[in-house]
Amino acid sequence: MRSTLSTPELTLGRKLFTMNWFLVLLITAVASVGFAMLYSAADGSTQPWAERQMVRYGVALGIMIVIATIDVRLWLRYAYPLYFVALALLAAVEVAGYVGMGAQRWISLGMINIQPSELMKIFLVLALARYYHASAIEDIGSISRLFVPLLLIAAPAVFILRQPDLGTAIMVVMTGAAVLFLAGVRVWKFVLVGIAGLAAAPIAWQFLHEYQKKRVLTFLDPETDPLGASYHIIQSKIALGSGGLMGKGFMQGPQSHLHFLPEMQTDFIFTMLAEEMGLVGAIGLLILYIMIIAFGVYIAIRSRNQFGRLVAGGITTTFFLYVFINIAMVTGLIPVVGVPLPLVSYGGTVMMTLMIGFGLLIGVGVHRDVPVGRRGEAEGM
Repeated sequence: MRSTLSTPELTLGRKLFTMNWFLVLLITAVASVGFAMLYSAADGSTQPWAERQMVRYGVALGIMIVIATIDVRLWLRYAYPLYFVALALLAAVEVAGYVGMGAQRWISLGMINIQPSELMKIFLVLALARYYHASAIEDIGSISRLFVPLLLIAAPAVFILRQPDLGTAIMVVMTGAAVLFLAGVRVWKFVLVGIAGLAAAPIAWQFLHEYQKKRVLTFLDPETDPLGASYHIIQSKIALGSGGLMGKGFMQGPQSHLHFLPEMQTDFIFTMLAEEMGLVGAIGLLILYIMIIAFGVYIAIRSRNQFGRLVAGGITTTFFLYVFINIAMVTGLIPVVGVPLPLVSYGGTVMMTLMIGFGLLIGVGVHRDVPVGRRGEAEGM
C-alpha cells in the first residue's frame, strides 16, 4: 500500500510550517477590531464584553490551530456522526433548552452554554461534503440523489425555526444550497426551488411569529412604527449617516454612547464602528473581510480532493453570509434577523463556531495534497 503520511512533509512541524499564517493574522486583525469596538461600547472599559471576548478568542485560536493540523480524512470519517450529534443537540433544545432574549436556543453544559444551531452550520457542511465526495459525477445531477442532502438541510432548519431563529435557519439553508451548487447541482433546480418557495410564501407567512411579521412590514415601510418595531433600523441609519467620511472619533459616537443605538455590542456593532470611524473605517473592515473570503476561495480551488474543496467552499460561504446578512440588515437592505457580525460582535458560541470553521478551512489547505478515496478511504490509510 502506498503511504504519504510517513513522509516528512506531513509531520506536525511541516503542517505548522505550511499553515496559512497570513490568514490567521487577518482573522486576528478582524477580532482586534471587535475588541476595540466592545471596549468602546462599554464606555472605555474592558468589562463586561471586551475582556471576555479576548479570552474566548485566545482559547478559540488555540483550538483552531489544533483543528488545522488534524488529517482531513479524519473529518471525512466522522462527518456524519458530528452532524447527528449537532442534530441531537437541536432536538434537546426543544425539551431542555433555556430561554434567552425571547427565544429558546441554548443548552447549558455546566460551565458553558452552547447554541447548537451555530455548530450545525459547520457540521452540515461536513456532512454534505462527505455525501458528495462519495458521489460519482454522473450521479450528482440525478433527482433521486437530491433526497438525502435536502433532508440533511431541512431537518436542522425545521428545529431552528421552532426556537424561533429565522436568521440562523436562513443561513443554514443558504449554506447547504451553496454546497450543493459547488458540488455540481444544476442551476435550473435551484430556480425551481426558488419559484416553489415564492409560491409558498403566503402559506409560510401564516406560520411566522408576530414579531417576525412586524420586522418584514417595517422593512417595507420603516416609518410605520418609529418608536416600536422600526426603532432599531431607524437609529441604525441615523448612526450610519452621522459618521460621515472619517467618523465622530473613537468612543465619541453620540448615537452609541447616549444609548439610542440598541444591541450595539452584538447585532449593531457595525453601525457603531461606522459612526465612530466613518466610511473609511467601515471600508477598512470590509477589506479585511474580503481578503479572508478570497483566501477561503483560494484554498478551496487548490484542494485536490472533492471533500476538501466542498468543506473549504462551504465554510467560506458561511463566513460570507455572516458578513453580508449583518451589514445588509443594519443598513436596511434586508429585514432585521439577528445575525451577528463575525469575529466582531460579542458572543461565545458564534466565536467558537467561526474558529472551528477556520480551523477546518486552514486544515484543507495544509492537507490539500492528501489523497482521499471516493468512499472516504485515503490511499495508504
